[in-house]
Amino acid sequence: MITITGYDLTIEDVVRVARHHEEVKLHPEAVERIRVCRRMLEKKIEAHEIMYGVNTGIGEFSEVILNDEQIKEFQKYLIYNHAAGIGEAAPEEHVRAAMLGRINVHAHGNSGCRPEITLTLVEMLNKGVTPYVCRKGSVGASGDLAPMAQIALLMMGEGKAFYRGELMEGHEAMAAAGIAIPGLQARDGLATINGSNFLTGMSALFLYDATRWLKQAEIAAAMSLEALKANMGPYAPRLHEARGFKGAIRSALAIQKLIHGGDLESGKVKHRVQDAYSMRSTPQVIGTAHDALAWARSQVETELNGVGDNPVFFPEDDTQISGANFQGTPVSLPMDMAGTAITMVCVMSERRMNRLNNPALSAGLPPFLTRGAGMFSGLMLSQYTADMQIVEQRILSAPASIQSIPAAADQEDFVSMGMNTALKNNQILDNAYGILGIEFMAAAQALDFRDYKFGKGVTKAKEVVRRHVDFLDIDRPLHTDHNTMKEVVKSCEILEEVEKEVGPLD
Repeated sequence: MITITGYDLTIEDVVRVARHHEEVKLHPEAVERIRVCRRMLEKKIEAHEIMYGVNTGIGEFSEVILNDEQIKEFQKYLIYNHAAGIGEAAPEEHVRAAMLGRINVHAHGNSGCRPEITLTLVEMLNKGVTPYVCRKGSVGASGDLAPMAQIALLMMGEGKAFYRGELMEGHEAMAAAGIAIPGLQARDGLATINGSNFLTGMSALFLYDATRWLKQAEIAAAMSLEALKANMGPYAPRLHEARGFKGAIRSALAIQKLIHGGDLESGKVKHRVQDAYSMRSTPQVIGTAHDALAWARSQVETELNGVGDNPVFFPEDDTQISGANFQGTPVSLPMDMAGTAITMVCVMSERRMNRLNNPALSAGLPPFLTRGAGMFSGLMLSQYTADMQIVEQRILSAPASIQSIPAAADQEDFVSMGMNTALKNNQILDNAYGILGIEFMAAAQALDFRDYKFGKGVTKAKEVVRRHVDFLDIDRPLHTDHNTMKEVVKSCEILEEVEKEVGPLD
């Protein structure tokens, strides 16, 4: 059970709730903060104080003042209008991550909604009611309005939702789960949608997975380095400490740990005086990716625990301020960098795989890692498959955060496009699983041609690869092996088994 306070939600918490369905509860102090803020809002409504999105229109219509009767109906039509997404259903874990993030925003007591709205979102998470949300439509400013509005439809018993694996009408799903429909009153609708919670939730899940992928990139690199008889001098800790980048220091130590106990580490294997960049720059490159993800993590966790809303209410001094705390740029910019970092590491992975295949560069390995070169082509075409995916990653690595297109009659004239970042990052990572799987295949194949002792971590990694993909003695269709290894990398089986053997790669 995770207690929601508004202030201490982590990426790991998002994974536990969104992916593994751990239950949540609102801290009693958070419930009280929500109540205090709501009482302040209701007094301001009674006093006819002008408040954006409560008794005014939104966007270009913010200067339109609503009368008392319109205020009651406005939230419903606000949600109807904003539920304007397109495309297939977003993955359940993305929707649940967004809901969790919104609950944590409300927990601060600055959003002005009724407690019933927040508590209903909690119940939906705990009882497994997941709104049907179209994947596309948000521009990542004014909040993720389109996807969050499809969540808000459930507050009125409308829209659709998944419950126990079945897609139902919203009111049917809520009834089946035993959840009362709270309805929407003044401010409730906008308070449910007016933050970048969808792209932030998706980014949290991506960062968790990408960090684990990077550790596997270090394992694959260590396997390739052993197979290529690398000079391990460039992995000396003092070299990286002299420069000072935390990621590089960490990555060099991880790779040293993986080759520990083998003949390459002990100096029994003859090596070149100086290797190519793809062999000796790995700590600098993967380390930089770790540093980029660390910054992105800091930004995402700040957003998870901040007040992303508009307007923001401050009950302690009876004030409300309309601003732009919904703007997704603080997340979209670092997440653009995070996606690019994964692509960069994949480019280096492919270059090592190329060296394993190329007899002019492989320190005596057979051409394309096959005994029957000419009759057989070995892993020649595996490189093609990796290359195709890398080109797709490069296309997807163009930053979305600079792609603003003005909307709402230029009232919303700069938007973050952070949802585009989140969507393309998932595609980048999906390709990364396949690319790294191919390096694992090639490295295991190459190691089978070597007759010296490998490091403990490398030996364990090769053992796991061989559980799933056999040595390529004679040519066979490789698409099955590629897809198998992609799933192995995605499952993190190699990482988990290696860390049992050598300890955490942190």
